[in-house]
Amino acid sequence: MTDLDGKTADGGAARWAPGDHILWRYRENAGERFHICRPVTVVQDTPSLLAVWMAPGTECVKPVLADGTPVHREPLATRYTKPRAVSRSHWAGTGVLKLAHPGEPWSVWLFWDHGWQFKNWYVNLEEPLARWAGGVDSEDHFLDISVRPDRSWRWHDEDEFAQAVRVGLMDPEKAAGVRAAGRAALGVIEAWGAPFSDGWQHWRPDPSWGVPSLPDDWDRTPAHASS
Repeated sequence: MTDLDGKTADGGAARWAPGDHILWRYRENAGERFHICRPVTVVQDTPSLLAVWMAPGTECVKPVLADGTPVHREPLATRYTKPRAVSRSHWAGTGVLKLAHPGEPWSVWLFWDHGWQFKNWYVNLEEPLARWAGGVDSEDHFLDISVRPDRSWRWHDEDEFAQAVRVGLMDPEKAAGVRAAGRAALGVIEAWGAPFSDGWQHWRPDPSWGVPSLPDDWDRTPAHASS
């Protein structure tokens, strides 16, 4: 039995079972409001790893400008200063497998092309996940790293990261911490550590799993429990 903080009756950390539906959410930078929410299915939940599957066609919440314009279409100079809203839409691509080690300031996402042709790993730099009874919450740190099947890698969104610092969404000290986290992630990649070496690119979802629904109260703010 779990309470709202995601703890068991004996005080231990609650664990989800494979097939459970939870929410994977992100807060706005320098704010408490949630602007990204993705319903996902739990693949594995242990003290050392949370793995979840976001199925094709999943209804999600994403940020848009107040007039409905997609964020990526706004020029970089004003992308983070114009008023924003949120929009509900369905994930149009193939599914995404997300892997997170508790306490790490990044998660690793796996992408496939159609026909289960493995495409790449994607290291999303972010706040370590905070667990609660209904899912996990974080804050995206703009900067990312993609890793190809041949183990080559490259940085992504360095321009967005720099702009976020310029407009005050991230102070220089925090930005330095994000850069340090990125270098630490590169150390794992170059050593070919977990989860890259764990064979997750060969994983497939249980065909009996349905697509989780997006609840009306997707942005509720329960107290967090530790990971």
